[in-house]
Amino acid sequence: MYKVFIVDDEPFIIEGLYDAVDWQGFNLEIVGHAGNGRQALEKLKEVPADLLITDISMPVMTGLQLIAEARAVHPNLKVIILSGFDDFDYLKEAMRLGIENYLLKPINLEELEETLSATISKLNAVKASYLLDEYDMSVLKSNILYRWLTGKIREEELAERAALLGLSLDEPYVLVSVLRGQSVRLERVLRELAEQQEQVLYFVDDDGDFVVIFTMQDPELEKPRAIRQLRQIRERCYDEVISISLGSVEDLGEGRTDSYLHAKEAQEYFLVLQQPSYVDYVDIQQRKEETAKAFQLHWPDYAKAIAARNKEELFRQIDHDFASLRNTPGIVPGILHSAAVELIVRFKMELSDIQYSAAPDFLKRTLNGIVAAGAIDELISVIKAAVSDLVDALNSDVKSPVIQQILQHIHEAYHEDLSLKLLGAQYHIHPVYLGHLFHKETGETFAEYINRYRIEKAKELLRTTPLKVQDISKQVGYWETGYFYKQFKKFAGMSPGDFRGLL
Repeated sequence: MYKVFIVDDEPFIIEGLYDAVDWQGFNLEIVGHAGNGRQALEKLKEVPADLLITDISMPVMTGLQLIAEARAVHPNLKVIILSGFDDFDYLKEAMRLGIENYLLKPINLEELEETLSATISKLNAVKASYLLDEYDMSVLKSNILYRWLTGKIREEELAERAALLGLSLDEPYVLVSVLRGQSVRLERVLRELAEQQEQVLYFVDDDGDFVVIFTMQDPELEKPRAIRQLRQIRERCYDEVISISLGSVEDLGEGRTDSYLHAKEAQEYFLVLQQPSYVDYVDIQQRKEETAKAFQLHWPDYAKAIAARNKEELFRQIDHDFASLRNTPGIVPGILHSAAVELIVRFKMELSDIQYSAAPDFLKRTLNGIVAAGAIDELISVIKAAVSDLVDALNSDVKSPVIQQILQHIHEAYHEDLSLKLLGAQYHIHPVYLGHLFHKETGETFAEYINRYRIEKAKELLRTTPLKVQDISKQVGYWETGYFYKQFKKFAGMSPGDFRGLL
């Protein structure tokens, strides 16, 4: 609801405005009033306001002076002027300051309401533009940081974008942490931490994980501090399940990629380590080394069979490797379980490059089965069942259940105000991740898809109804007719009028 502040030195004018307009019906709320400009300015320093309705001729400070001063406090403040004088000089100065209308007293209620309606449309457009800019910057930041961590950006481009986004990448060492959880509060907490500390950055990667980057001068002192900060983050998100993993401390240059990959790998061990407060890659190294001594799998054979969707070859390879493991002298159950976990984690890492949707369920279900397995044959059965489901999922090529829900939502509510931010909040998914996932699974950006769908609905209405173009524009979700014309021409290759003329 937008905030309105009223200023007039005639009390009956203020009282009349309170009663004459259905403010709530306009999505407006009067948050205060004053009898002169100076008093109004002091109150506006404390009160949020989107729209100022002010008399132009008042004692102490004129309405024109008030507008100029109030804009220093609220730069985007919209203004409607009331005046008992039809004075051209006043009007000219008011126009220079930028106003919505110059209304003469006694106030024409119909004209005031029309002005309010037009002003609200402008406020809505400014708000939508701001949210879009904020989202675009978030996407750009995520893209740049992801490419930096994976070594896919040129130094020149990195320097240019880092300066644009205010990213500090000057320290000699880096530690990457991965936080898995879909909490709206989590993102807010991370944003606050990044704003308070220049050496902390965060973004959302293509798996939907929150990636926190700690740049460091002295890792021995600063890594414990980073761990404390991560624990505090979880404490602040007390009502959410959040798993935290740490990569290795590396040189900020070439080593940053290793730190990120190690944090991602450590994240996959979270479910099998009895829910620790965090998983550090350093701590799982010994586990991996012990497993490697007993279990020398040839991963390229597995990767090749996954790419070919060859279930039989995968089963053959599993039988071969676990038969070798079974016959290893001195083998103990702990090594068997570790070997199974290592294999499934490698499957998960391979799967992340193929298909998002199957990965989380595949990992959780399989690791729980491994932990519960009491014999090697049972362990092999769990792995084979998981691999079978994996191949079936890849062969079916079904879209993520989340994207299926989003598409159904679009098809049913395309005429409503839709955005990745709104849908992300509704389905508890970070909007940046949702945007990546939507594009990956549909081949179009969210904006492209919804605009194309709306234009198809508009074509249908042009063919089957006598409705005016501006009415059709609103029915399919465009409140600005000019923007509707632009999108229609983009997707249909002609204007709505020309399209109807061909029918």
